[in-house]
Amino acid sequence: MGEVMGSSLRSWREELASLVEDTGIRFSGEVIGISTPAFETKKFGADSSGNETSAEPESFKDQIKGFANAWGEMVVEFGRGCKDVFHQTLLTDDSYIVKKTRGPLAEVSQRLSFFGEYLPEDRDPVHACLVIFSVFVLALAVLGVNSKHYSSVPMIKKVQLHPPSAARILLPDGRYLAYHEFGVPVDRARFSLMIPHGFLFSRLAGIPGIKSSLLNEFGVHIVTYDRPGFGESDPHPDRNLNSSAVDMLNLAGALGIKDKFWILGYSDAAIHAWAALNYVPQRIAGVAMFAPLVNPYDSSMTKEEMSRTWEKWTRRRKLMYYLARRFPNFLKYFYRRTYLSGKHGQIDKWLSLSLEKGDKALIQKPAFEQLWQRNIEESIRQGSTIPFVEEAVLQVSNWGFSLVDIQVQKKCSRKGILPWLKSIYGQAECELTGFLGPIHIWQGMDDLVVPPSVTDYIARTLPNAAIHKLPEEGHFSYLFLCDDCHRQIFSTLFGSPQGPLELTDETPSGYERVINAM
Repeated sequence: MGEVMGSSLRSWREELASLVEDTGIRFSGEVIGISTPAFETKKFGADSSGNETSAEPESFKDQIKGFANAWGEMVVEFGRGCKDVFHQTLLTDDSYIVKKTRGPLAEVSQRLSFFGEYLPEDRDPVHACLVIFSVFVLALAVLGVNSKHYSSVPMIKKVQLHPPSAARILLPDGRYLAYHEFGVPVDRARFSLMIPHGFLFSRLAGIPGIKSSLLNEFGVHIVTYDRPGFGESDPHPDRNLNSSAVDMLNLAGALGIKDKFWILGYSDAAIHAWAALNYVPQRIAGVAMFAPLVNPYDSSMTKEEMSRTWEKWTRRRKLMYYLARRFPNFLKYFYRRTYLSGKHGQIDKWLSLSLEKGDKALIQKPAFEQLWQRNIEESIRQGSTIPFVEEAVLQVSNWGFSLVDIQVQKKCSRKGILPWLKSIYGQAECELTGFLGPIHIWQGMDDLVVPPSVTDYIARTLPNAAIHKLPEEGHFSYLFLCDDCHRQIFSTLFGSPQGPLELTDETPSGYERVINAM
């Protein structure tokens, strides 16, 4: 009996030992081992010579990679299992869905059998129609998403060519100059205001948004004109700032403006106002300037003034100034890709301008967009890059004078013996030079196109100029489409409104107009 129990006990122990390994747990004095290879970490190994070596630990990257692979395999297997369950429960011949849809699908397949002539032999017409329908629905969804995505993007408008509409005068040198008059008639005007247009604008700009009622209230007559090569004006083969001033003088004479007239210069158009003050000051009653531009390479500017000016400009605009000064012919390439491309663009992109928030909001308004696009179409009417290059070169080249020459100065003649003797024994004969009339300058303090540092330079050079600083105003926000601003400007320039002049029996004798209405 004991032998039997001993043999059975040994056989049981041998079977258990064959299944498990030693774990250090003892049963009746015997060691029983349990192997867990899945969680076992090997600390030692043996090389080819039989010596024990330490195994390299698994890196964190390898652990993450193994974890991701394991999860991927689990997801794939889970998907396969779901697919098998779906097929076995719902798509078998005995399922409820198959029994209910077998008849209608067979009928539809029979009606669509004529598709078989256009399909491969192994394709079911029902399946083909479902694919076509799915593709159709997907295409509609994509088109819907794209239409919503591009609805906020403004459509690019093409430049339109308008029929000629300007009145023109014949200048002494044989050129025609296109102009536009509005406000009160010249013979009833208390004040005549001449406005040379800025870059990429035309005679149609004037004071953007000015109301006729305001002009009549102050008795103002406004004249705008297309500079040579712009709009409907003939080009000038030897254009410079002196010829620009002479054109204004000839236009005023041809329109019957006998008295002195005012000039309004905005932004880069201010260089033509400066030219008039230097070359024909005897005919100018006063000048109003808004963010006036000077030569950014003017040697009379201090390093600080020049640095504060250039730092506000974009790299592209700095490049344009550099090309205009050194390699003006390269500007033609940029102008053909922008202004003369036949398509409209935003003013800040085309002119490489940095704008503050007030200006950005203004240029998005439909009224400004309409004004901008119409002036562009008129400005590039002749399709030539030459006037634009000439204008850019005029801005950065030697003007032939400086702002110091405009400043009122007392000049005494000291050449010759007679003036010298008079200076010894009496009062020397002296005269005032420069522009004697008023100069008003409005400057937006947030302007990034013509920074306030430019006006600081002008104020230092022309201490008699009246500077009107405009807090929280940009480059366009004050002069463009602002009724209250226009009234403030006229009140500053002309005082209290007195209306037009009363007509008398005397007929004013003006210059003869030679007008070519096309």
